[in-house]
Amino acid sequence: MRYTRLGRTALEVSPLCLGTLNLGVRTTREEAFRLMDEALDHGINFFDTANHYGWQVHRGLTEELIGAWFDQGDRRREKVVLGTKVFNPMSEWPNDRGLSARHIVASCEDSLRRLRTDWIDLYHMHHFDPHAGWDEIWQAMEMLTGQGKIRYVGSSNFAGWHIAAARETATRRGHLGLVAEQCAYNLVARQAETEVIPAAQAYGVGVFAWSPLHGGLLGGALRKLADGTAVKTAQGRAMRALEDRYEAVADYEKYCAGLGLDPAEVALAWVLGRPGLTGAVIGPRTVAHLHGALAALDSPLDPAVIRRLDELFPPVGAAGVSPPAGW
Repeated sequence: MRYTRLGRTALEVSPLCLGTLNLGVRTTREEAFRLMDEALDHGINFFDTANHYGWQVHRGLTEELIGAWFDQGDRRREKVVLGTKVFNPMSEWPNDRGLSARHIVASCEDSLRRLRTDWIDLYHMHHFDPHAGWDEIWQAMEMLTGQGKIRYVGSSNFAGWHIAAARETATRRGHLGLVAEQCAYNLVARQAETEVIPAAQAYGVGVFAWSPLHGGLLGGALRKLADGTAVKTAQGRAMRALEDRYEAVADYEKYCAGLGLDPAEVALAWVLGRPGLTGAVIGPRTVAHLHGALAALDSPLDPAVIRRLDELFPPVGAAGVSPPAGW
């Protein structure tokens, strides 16, 4: 595994980040443990979760699962760079959501308990909160950093100007500030190229793309729908985008077949090779999915392939289109 620095920090992370959204929901406990062990065995040292993951069963389920996995020992916790997130509602009470100082601190304490650990390596703000001022947010983050409960602060789903405002306020307060951003980015959704990625580069913020396959759309969606093996592809953002991008996706799958490559491998390799990207968050449900992602890591795309992909899925502003509302 080739490791990379996270933004302007000295922290080394794998360019593949193990996303855990599926764990405990679309996998069994045993399958989740096997996936995490397999990822670690292959050198993936960066794991990502969120406080509300597992909400389909109960909020916090996925953190509890990861905590139980850590408890198996063999220095699992020490080997993993662990990220989790705060923002989404954890109950129906009004102060149990958002980015108030109260909720940031309380949510961190709850995550530490569920994860069975003393510290969180990267504490992400899951979304921008228009009601929380940056001084309030950084006051809470500074306290948690000073207490040794978090090491770094990141963001997710921020606009470029959010990154700038957050970093400028942190600098004024003498705090390291944001070091990482997670944004939706793939061949279909390239909006991050216009502002988010340039802002992150300007401020030394590492960027990890989530949903690099656009919810399975770029992983051979049409083939899977035809043979009845679609799982994630048959729902959510993938199906909504397919309505507008059917011809492009069909041409993409034919092109990948001509190359002798799996569409998922091509889509992920494209993301991993993009300027300004530190890596990608992958969400495998099986060990086979994980091995496919590892193959993409070792398969950089030829420039001619990249040019053809730009023709199939043009950048925004070059005949590219935005995804449908609510993608």
